[in-house]
Amino acid sequence: MQPSEIQAVKQRFGIIGSSELLNRAIDIAVQVAPTDLSVLITGESGVGKENFPQIIHHYSHRKHGPYIAVNCGAIPEGTIDSELFGHEKGSFTGATSDRKGYFEVADGGTIFLDEVGELPLSTQVRLLRVLEAGEFIKVGSSKILKTNVRVVAATNLNMPQAIRDGKFREDLFYRLNTVPISVPALRDRKEDIVLLFRKFASDFAEKYRMPPIKLTEDAKMLLTNYYWHGNVRQLKNITEQISVIEQQREISVQNLRTYLPKEDTERLPALFSGSAHEQKSFNSEREILYQVLFDMKKDMNDLKKLVHNIMNGQAPEVHQEENHFTPSYLAQMDTFVNQQNTNLDLKPDSIKRESPKYADADEIDDFQEAEVYHEVESIQKPLSLEDMERQMIKRTLEKHRGKRKAAAEELKISERTLYRKIKEYGIE
Repeated sequence: MQPSEIQAVKQRFGIIGSSELLNRAIDIAVQVAPTDLSVLITGESGVGKENFPQIIHHYSHRKHGPYIAVNCGAIPEGTIDSELFGHEKGSFTGATSDRKGYFEVADGGTIFLDEVGELPLSTQVRLLRVLEAGEFIKVGSSKILKTNVRVVAATNLNMPQAIRDGKFREDLFYRLNTVPISVPALRDRKEDIVLLFRKFASDFAEKYRMPPIKLTEDAKMLLTNYYWHGNVRQLKNITEQISVIEQQREISVQNLRTYLPKEDTERLPALFSGSAHEQKSFNSEREILYQVLFDMKKDMNDLKKLVHNIMNGQAPEVHQEENHFTPSYLAQMDTFVNQQNTNLDLKPDSIKRESPKYADADEIDDFQEAEVYHEVESIQKPLSLEDMERQMIKRTLEKHRGKRKAAAEELKISERTLYRKIKEYGIE
C-alpha cells in the first residue's frame, strides 16, 4: 500500500502513529481483507488489537454483513458454548427457550474472538469444526447447522507455550494462524509515544473543558523511555490522570515521575551517574553508541594533553568542578605514560637532546610541539598481535646479543620455533 492509503486507514479508524511496525500491520490487514482466510492477531494487552478486525471487516466483501466482537475471557466456562453456538430449549437449567449463538447471528459477516487463548478445550474442538467445515451444533441439539462466517481471533498469550502446556490445541492454532498479524508494543514504537500523549491530552481537555497539558523536553524523554507494560491503554489512563489532577498545565519531569512506577521509569543503560538534571535519556541504541564514541573522543583529547604535560615536566590540569581527573585516574595515566615511554623510547630528556632548540621546558616552538603530538599519536595507535610479537622477539634478541638459545629460554619457546618466527618476521 502507498503511504497515503495507510494514512487514510489510520484516519478512518482513529489510529495514531507513524511506526514502520504499525504501518506493516495495517498493510497486512488491508491486503488480507478481501479473502476469507482466518487471521490471528497477536500482541500485548493494550496495544490496540481491536482495531484490526474492524479494518479487515470494512475492506472485505462482508462489510455489509454483521460484525460481532466476543471477549472469550469474559464469558464463564459453563455458558460459553451456549453463547457462541446457541442452545435448544430445555438443554440445561434456565434454558427456557431456543437461543441463537454468535456464529448463527453473524452468518455472512465477521466474528472477532478476542482473547481466544482463554477458550476451554471442549469449546476449542467446536470452534475447529466451524473453521474446517463451517458446521456447528447447538447445545442440547443433534442437528448440524451451517454458517458462513469470517473468523478473526486475537490473543496476548504466548501461543507456542500454551500449546506446550496443553492449554491450547495445536491444530486449532494453525487453523486460526493462517495469516498472522503482530501488533507492536508501545515501547517498540517510541516515535509515536509523544504523538499519542498529545492526542489524548487534547481529547481530555475537550472532555473536561480545560486547557490541554504539555510536557517539558525532559518529561518527553522520560515518557519515551518508560517501559509501558500496559501499552497505549496505560498511556491513555496516565494522560487522563494528569489532565484532571495537575493544576499546572506544563508538566515537568518531576511531576511526571509521580505518575510512573519507579521500577519501569528508565530501562536504558546509564552512561554515568549524577544529579537528576545531569542524567541523560536516549531514544535509541544508536544514540547511546554515538554518545559513547563522543565521550571516548573527549577522553583521548584529554589524554593527549595529559601526556604532553607530563613529558614536558608540567603538572596535569585538573578541573575540580568536573572532577574529570581523579587521583586514581591520574595515577593510572602516569603508569601508562611511563610504560609507553619505556617501550617507545619517548622520554622527555631524550627528546630534548635530539632537539637543540629546546633552551627551556617552556620554550617550545610550533614545530617541536607538533613533533611531540605526533609521538603521542603513535602511542594511541593499537598494535596488532603480530607487531607485538615481532617487537618482543626483536628486543629479546637484542638483549641477549643475538643468542637464540638464551632468547628462546626467556621467551619460553623452542629454538626451532624462534628460528621460524625470525624468518617469518624478517628479523635480522
